[in-house]
Amino acid sequence: MARGKLRIYLGAAPGVGKTYAMLSEAHRRVERGTDCVVAYVEHYGRPRTEVMLHGLEQIPCRELEYRGATFGEMDVDAVLRRAPAVALVDELAHTNIPGSRNAKRWQDVEELLAAGIDVISTVNIQHLESLGDVVESITGVRQRETVPDEVVRRAGQIELVDMSPEALRRRMAHGNIYKPDKVDAALSNYFRPGNLTALRELALLWVADRVDEYLTEYRTEHRVSTIWGSRERIVVGLTGGPEGRTLIRRAARLAEKGAGGEVMAVYIARSDGLTSASPKELAVQRTLVEDLGGTFHHVVGDDIPAALLDFARGVNATQIVLGSSRRKAWQYVFGPGVGATVARESGPDLDVHIVTHGEVAKGRGLPVARGARLGRTRIISGWLVGLAGPAILAVLLNTVDLGLANDMLLFLAVTVAAALLGGLLPALASAALGSLLLNYYYTPPLHRLTIADPKNIVAIAIFFGVAVSVASVVDLAARRTHQAARLRAESEILSFLAGNVLRGETGLEELLERVRETFGMESAALLERAGDVEPWTCAGRAGFGPTLERPEDADVDMPIGDHMALALTGRVLPAEDRRVLAAFAAQAVVVLDRRRLQEEADQARALAEGNRIRTALLAAVSHDLRTPLAAIKAAVSSLRSDDVAWSEEDQAELLEGIEEGADRLDHLVGNLLDMSRLQTGTVTPLIREIDVDEVVPMALGGVPEDSVDLDVPETLPMVAVDPGLLERSVANLVENAVKYSPNGQRVLVSASAIVDRVEVRVVDRGPGVPDEAKDRIFEPFQRYGDAPRGAGVGLGLAVARGFAEAMGGTLNAEDTPGGGLTMVLSLRAAASRPGALPLGESSTEPERQTQC
Repeated sequence: MARGKLRIYLGAAPGVGKTYAMLSEAHRRVERGTDCVVAYVEHYGRPRTEVMLHGLEQIPCRELEYRGATFGEMDVDAVLRRAPAVALVDELAHTNIPGSRNAKRWQDVEELLAAGIDVISTVNIQHLESLGDVVESITGVRQRETVPDEVVRRAGQIELVDMSPEALRRRMAHGNIYKPDKVDAALSNYFRPGNLTALRELALLWVADRVDEYLTEYRTEHRVSTIWGSRERIVVGLTGGPEGRTLIRRAARLAEKGAGGEVMAVYIARSDGLTSASPKELAVQRTLVEDLGGTFHHVVGDDIPAALLDFARGVNATQIVLGSSRRKAWQYVFGPGVGATVARESGPDLDVHIVTHGEVAKGRGLPVARGARLGRTRIISGWLVGLAGPAILAVLLNTVDLGLANDMLLFLAVTVAAALLGGLLPALASAALGSLLLNYYYTPPLHRLTIADPKNIVAIAIFFGVAVSVASVVDLAARRTHQAARLRAESEILSFLAGNVLRGETGLEELLERVRETFGMESAALLERAGDVEPWTCAGRAGFGPTLERPEDADVDMPIGDHMALALTGRVLPAEDRRVLAAFAAQAVVVLDRRRLQEEADQARALAEGNRIRTALLAAVSHDLRTPLAAIKAAVSSLRSDDVAWSEEDQAELLEGIEEGADRLDHLVGNLLDMSRLQTGTVTPLIREIDVDEVVPMALGGVPEDSVDLDVPETLPMVAVDPGLLERSVANLVENAVKYSPNGQRVLVSASAIVDRVEVRVVDRGPGVPDEAKDRIFEPFQRYGDAPRGAGVGLGLAVARGFAEAMGGTLNAEDTPGGGLTMVLSLRAAASRPGALPLGESSTEPERQTQC
């Protein structure tokens, strides 16, 4: 069955019209004859949204009871049985009520898509998982209901429902979003103009990035090489010199002038790995560009201008920033330079900025590495000197007679010059041509290729031998320099790999991206298979282009053992590069193994923790639960015995023992169940605003009446908590404090407001806890000191902290002045939660209005 398609309406804030737009699309599809149903939609009492539901088939909700209230959730089974062509599912990031089919609504949607049903849904930008920290910094609220970014990215269509902050605030003021009694609080908190503007920008940029991804995929699939200036992308060409910092800052300023501007710094090394840059300086420049929000790229290419232009066109750049040349004036005789060449060949679609800096015309402070042994320019110059030099010298010497010895020295000088410039072959040609000219013009008989005097034969032979020897030495020095530089570059790469792996800083995808950039490839993938006849699978990939299915389909493949291979596409590598590629391949396997070992270690750790919990539970059941059961059993057996005539006082005492044992069992089982919920992550707080003085007194029912002093002012601000979880937390803290308090010493429970928080303090005068044990007492199954087995299973404080953190609060232990222990439960004041009203759209809001 073909998988269904997902369409998402994305908004910057509640009330922009996502649900209305989704219902409008549903009406359009119904008019076209599409089988479309409403699987779940919330209108929050907004009349215009509610009207849009008329005329659409609606699947009834599944009613669930939780904490004494009834909630409606999407009935996934009913939708699957109905099997419509299109289902409308509101609020993709919603958290389902415990007892639902899935924990999250996006998981429900995944089931519908897997069944071949198209889904139209809605989500706000603040609910994307990757933006949680950003949204919290803007609004001051940590969003607890999130959806993984990958779920949204996989949508076939993402449509932004946009509205200006002014228009949204007008809608709020007119009562089109919230009820009138909540409008003022919303406008002064979450719906402030600054908040809405920042969230709107976040939504626009996120959608723009997704559009950019689609554009890149389209250009790659259709092999579009021309630049489409859809947004400003600025490429900074770096040489590794100190002027790079100036260029990066200049490019960042250019990017700031255009919305969504992006800076990409690129350093181009030659294909053999030789570098003229300082690794330390490149590291500094990489850090600088990343601090300014850009990216750093390392590209391989022999022709630097061509490689730079190819990179710029490949990333759809619109501008290139280069520095003025550091070459001195006389060095321009070897060519116009990179800047002039790039400007000449950039074409009409790329703007080139040449930026001046303090290093202009000061010469290269770093050694210039050559991709070939001597470089193209030097080789051409060597051939010109080697062929034209002897001829010109012969013409000049015909006008003056210096003697054969001087003539030979001059021809030798020309040969040495050809060797210094062009290496062995131009020098050999110069030596051969020079020998012929010396024989023809300057050794008797003149103008004939014969030699009368044997001494002249020896002289010419020595001349030729010296010329060849000098040329060989120059060529050998060039090759040794080339090899040394290449080995140095290889050692730097291998050192980088070893250091990153030892420090655990590089993931598999980052390492493959490094491979791709180092060798100038389009893509790099690590393929593996289980056996010789099994199909290949991709363990990790970087770059663009079609996904490789076999190593044979790649331009370069590096086998790693029998069942793994590193595959690259883009060009064929020379044999000398495969040595470094092999090191990358081996390192990729190490990284993959480390990642899998880490996953196995995490699983083993989870299993070990589960085993520890089970062992502790067995220990608790074996004694702490059997003790009250034994007491209850004994009391019941005594009451039923006919051998003893019990007085009314004795019967009352036995019944009281039964009741106490039952209460202990209820308390122990309750803590065990709560700890199990915390361990499995199924605690979903129902946050609402409430006064502390309404909850704390209810938590004191399990302790003697004269054991606690209560000091909770009625003037405290309201707190945003789950009342049930707060009551359980305070009850556990009070019971623990009473247990360890000396006889006659009451426990003090007080509350106070501090800035934007409300603190509940439970103070006892017991033995206290050392500083090194204050965190350990909150771990499960921990008893303090020599507490007997019958004192409980050691879960009270662990449950209290778990519930506190689930509500967004904290629980810590402090020393009581004068002796004892103080438990400090810190809760968020409702007034400090500017996102309280938008969170009202959450699944956990008891007073919501639901339409399914």
